[in-house]
Amino acid sequence: MNVSPNLPGAKPEDLPRPAKAAPTLSPIRLIVGLGNPGAEYEQTRHNAGCWGIDAMARALGASGFSADKKMKADVASVQVDGRKIWLLKPQTFMNCSGQSVGPFARFHDICPNEVLVLHDELDLLPGQVRVKLGGSSGGHNGLKDIQSALGTPDYWRLRLGIGHPRSLQLNQGVSDFVLHRPRQDEQIEIDRAVDRVAAESHLLVRGDMTEAQRLLHTMPKPTV
Repeated sequence: MNVSPNLPGAKPEDLPRPAKAAPTLSPIRLIVGLGNPGAEYEQTRHNAGCWGIDAMARALGASGFSADKKMKADVASVQVDGRKIWLLKPQTFMNCSGQSVGPFARFHDICPNEVLVLHDELDLLPGQVRVKLGGSSGGHNGLKDIQSALGTPDYWRLRLGIGHPRSLQLNQGVSDFVLHRPRQDEQIEIDRAVDRVAAESHLLVRGDMTEAQRLLHTMPKPTV
């Protein structure tokens, strides 16, 4: 005899399952790629954020970057799902990135939690990616300056692993390490990470960070 799920004695499997909650979205209006300006720094580890934003710009179909001297940045934009998304590469040198990000965000009425900053991360191995909201700067001077300019640490970060001299068994100071090109095997892994980020560009811009974290935090299995 069938038992109504509303009657006493109904089994757990007979009870109606609650509908899955819709994901909480945190839409992004400003994407920032950190690095140092100039051809001499273009291929150095500290410019991984610029590599990431260039890949995202291509994936989103953004206009080419153009210089905005007032904002001390190279700027591009694109329409995604009817919303204007700005892409920004500060041209202030890394340690003064906030001098570009802060004024730009204020001029366009962009809240800190609508900002996604792509940057190099010493505490992750080449190929690793992490997405998070807020937290400490971890000694990253670009993040520290952006926090000061926005008045809060509560903006989104996409951390692109470049490794640390210690984890990569290099006898090299950190300052020297970030201003040099990655070795070939490291570059291959970083490029793969950048490609994965680009593939999830629309997800990131839409603000489905839980799904973005699920997809990007897991390293793909090596192909045989």
